Amino acid sequence: MKAQDYSELFVPDKLDRVFPTERADQFFDALFGDAGEGAYDIRLAFNAVENDRLEFQFELIRRPGKCLVCNLTYGLPQVFARHPVVNVKGVVSEIEKMLPDHLVCSDWQLCNTQEISGDLHIVPLHVTLTDNRK
Repeated sequence: MKAQDYSELFVPDKLDRVFPTERADQFFDALFGDAGEGAYDIRLAFNAVENDRLEFQFELIRRPGKCLVCNLTYGLPQVFARHPVVNVKGVVSEIEKMLPDHLVCSDWQLCNTQEISGDLHIVPLHVTLTDNRK
């Protein structure tokens, strides 16, 4: 598949179904006992395809009146990797269902949090593809 094909496959509406916006409230409810304590919303976005790797990102979008500070987001890759509400393994499984039958998601990795601005941090999700026809 070409890069443009992946961009058309992983449009925001489809990714919002894979990782619904209300999952951020569920995450903060589990973490703090109150969804209102969360400083950001979480959204899954497609970024690029590089060889046999799909590059997604969890966008951490500052909520009004809250502060998106580094100490709240830098440990998130480790937390997201094992948190049952975020369920990265399930997210990758849903991504795989969107792929052509001959492609599978053979591995995934969460990378270090990146501070884009005071209103946006991202946690990159790299998904390795394997072609079953090989």
